[in-house]
Amino acid sequence: MKDTIQHREAEARMRPGSITAQGFLGDEERRVAEIVEADEIEFRRLGLDFASVAAELARLRDEGEKGLGEPVTLEGRWLVQTGDARGKLPCPYEDGIFHKNSIWVRRLDSGEALVFSDLSIHLLAEHHFLQGKGSGFRLEPEAIKRVLGL
Repeated sequence: MKDTIQHREAEARMRPGSITAQGFLGDEERRVAEIVEADEIEFRRLGLDFASVAAELARLRDEGEKGLGEPVTLEGRWLVQTGDARGKLPCPYEDGIFHKNSIWVRRLDSGEALVFSDLSIHLLAEHHFLQGKGSGFRLEPEAIKRVLGL
């Protein structure tokens, strides 16, 4: 993937203290374009589709919201809990503003979990950006496949 001006400008906004105190890059040394390219390769290797994964995360979020902050068991496979925080977060690519929240999805049979937000879903679907390794909201492709059962 080409390292574009758009990626570099978004990368500057992803640093700690710009949009969030922790930022989006974790302990990554790689450029955003390199992170995205590696995750796209991994998605293809695992047979995952960005749009389908984003749709499933959004569906789980929507079902979890019905619990009003309490954990909800879904389909006998997942425990889902949503949490809200006051405020909104802009996308580092400057193409939207998202409700500040967190969604926790735990696989009942393995205990493995994913933590993500509305902004995470958008970054995954629109920019193929899963955040940097070490970021609190990083979505690892193999964990996505295992937890969602795709």
